[in-house]
Amino acid sequence: MLDNKKTRKLKKSKIGFTIGVLMGLNGVMVQADTKTEQSYELENIEVEADGRGKNLIGLTGSASQGEVSQKQFEYRPLSRNGELVEVVPGAVATQHSGSGKANQYFLRGFNLDHGTDFTTYVDGIPMNMTTHAHGQGYMDTNSLIPELVKKIEYGKGPYYAEVGDFSSAGYAKMFSMDELPKGIFKFTAGSFDYYRTLIANSNKIGSGNLLYAGEFNLYDGVWQQPEDSEKFNGMLRYSLDQGSWGLSVNAKAYHNNWTATNQIPQASIEDGTLGLYGTMDPSDGGKSGRYSFSTNIWNQGSDWKNDANVYALYTDLDLYSNFTGFLDDPVNGDQIHQFERRVQVGGNIEHTRYNKLFGFDMDNSVGLQFRHDEIMELGLDHTSNRQYQSTVSHSEVGATTVGLYLKNLTHWHEKVKTISGLRADFIHDDVTMLDTATHDPLVNSFNSGDKDRTMLSPKFSLVVGPWLDTEYFLNAGYGYHSNDARGTVANIDPNDGVTPVGTVAPAAWSRGAEVGIRSNFIRGLNSTVAFWWLESSQELVFVGDAGTTEVNDKSYRYGVEWTNYYKPTDWLTLDADLALTSAHFALTPAGETDSYVPNSVGRVFTTGATVVAPNGLFGTVRLRHFGEVPLDSSGKFWAGDTSIVNLGAGYKHKAYKFEIDVFNIFGTKQSDIAYAYDYGYPSGNNQLGIMRHPVEPRMFRGTITINF
Repeated sequence: MLDNKKTRKLKKSKIGFTIGVLMGLNGVMVQADTKTEQSYELENIEVEADGRGKNLIGLTGSASQGEVSQKQFEYRPLSRNGELVEVVPGAVATQHSGSGKANQYFLRGFNLDHGTDFTTYVDGIPMNMTTHAHGQGYMDTNSLIPELVKKIEYGKGPYYAEVGDFSSAGYAKMFSMDELPKGIFKFTAGSFDYYRTLIANSNKIGSGNLLYAGEFNLYDGVWQQPEDSEKFNGMLRYSLDQGSWGLSVNAKAYHNNWTATNQIPQASIEDGTLGLYGTMDPSDGGKSGRYSFSTNIWNQGSDWKNDANVYALYTDLDLYSNFTGFLDDPVNGDQIHQFERRVQVGGNIEHTRYNKLFGFDMDNSVGLQFRHDEIMELGLDHTSNRQYQSTVSHSEVGATTVGLYLKNLTHWHEKVKTISGLRADFIHDDVTMLDTATHDPLVNSFNSGDKDRTMLSPKFSLVVGPWLDTEYFLNAGYGYHSNDARGTVANIDPNDGVTPVGTVAPAAWSRGAEVGIRSNFIRGLNSTVAFWWLESSQELVFVGDAGTTEVNDKSYRYGVEWTNYYKPTDWLTLDADLALTSAHFALTPAGETDSYVPNSVGRVFTTGATVVAPNGLFGTVRLRHFGEVPLDSSGKFWAGDTSIVNLGAGYKHKAYKFEIDVFNIFGTKQSDIAYAYDYGYPSGNNQLGIMRHPVEPRMFRGTITINF
């Protein structure tokens, strides 16, 4: 890392001066060796070794890129794994179902559902699932162990050549610890029968390190119908760093069972039919598993670097949900069973070379990425109390994506550089419809087939500065998200075998631009401002509940983001992030005056303060607020604002750490998420209205950590 004193001089590197380039699907931060003649002086800024306190001047291609380290997680109260995504400024993670299900995410005016348009990688493995039983881009972070996440690199907008599918709103790359300074035994107990145990350690094996961990988590939750969640995570990681080359081998296992409480009618809460934490169907819930194996390897020379990884994983899901009560079936209810079994294999390789051309210092990268998902037993059934009633659709799908990208970074001047890239993605979907509600082989054949598409995504960034520790950015680029393969070949509604449905393209494009500023002018303060705009060709959603694809209009989004991370002293850290967004369809429906994108979050504000005293005492307080959420395109229904304050405090001394976390300390009963659609509850009472899932009430959790 760079020394933090202005008086220290650095020699310029072979490519002009030391550069950091976010590169490779492994997201490794590369700094060129410092080698040759000229020297320059760093400004007199003290910087933290990592995380949001890191001085990123000269290291990023946009104001919307950043890094968060384990140092920021250590004292941050986390009530659920999905909140790891909330370290990305402006991101919101909510839940409308049981804690075993993927969270619902929001960023830059997108209702990302369970991940579409925001892609996440963990140690090089893409977490978003294409053609998923529950939703396109399904991203379940329950398989993460937060204490073993070394850092998270993130970027917002479609400006980065090394990321492809599901990245219109942005990306996050999460990296696991290579070793632990000491072993960890951690036990947490809390309100509503919350219990969690973590055991982790690492040992020197040969020239490398073997890290191993196991996590056990039980939780009943606040709901009238207990969750009875049972989660297990296991991890083995061997890593080796030999200076000029290194590798890691990862094996992970995750399993979860739970009972879910989904969103319920606001009207039923108000008239007393249901309590705030009640359920329309106490048999909702599911089970999920994920088992993966991956290897990462890198090597480098004086003017080049290679990164590569390969991975294989198996996932399964059985999900029982009743979102509409008795709307369609007044006797048995509307519960559905979504299920799949999946094998996914893939790999990524990137080569970067640093050189000089026509007198300009530059580096050039070429990358190749491959992914194939073989999805078996992919289906949707009607059920009652988890018992089979009828078939909607059963399929087998093969989805293959090959991505190739070129990226060039050129230093035209000490204060001017450009990053240009071109990405090509080749998508192939192959669908075999096995059965539908009609059990008609002809209908199956009409909804089977294969489709291909090539997506070209140019990218460009201009970085000017720094002056007075301030850089200026201009970014533009294209991105895309793939569509559910079943929707690309379907010709007939699987529910009735008669109604024609329109097929959709295997992918939908997006394009956006951004201007931004990153400044470290004030000692200890890292601050960014970004103004951005994004257009999506279509809001395409495969409706897993119905087995058909819903095609929405072209949409536009724009907004401003202001992020701040301030460390005025060694013992105090402050942060505050604000994101304001507007999201509208391009066309306003006839007879309506507005064209809102439903569930787009217009305002997000998060702030926090952390105090770590020299005597071992520590405390943190955090506020998360989001609002301006339309629930329909006309603006008739709105979700209302939600504000939650969490508090953490404790004492750390040598090998022991004691902490108490209080979540939702003011006991707000606002919505974690809300929707507006047709439902039937109680049976025979069909209407259009707000369906909501409240935030969990005030909760206490106590934790003891022993290092050994």
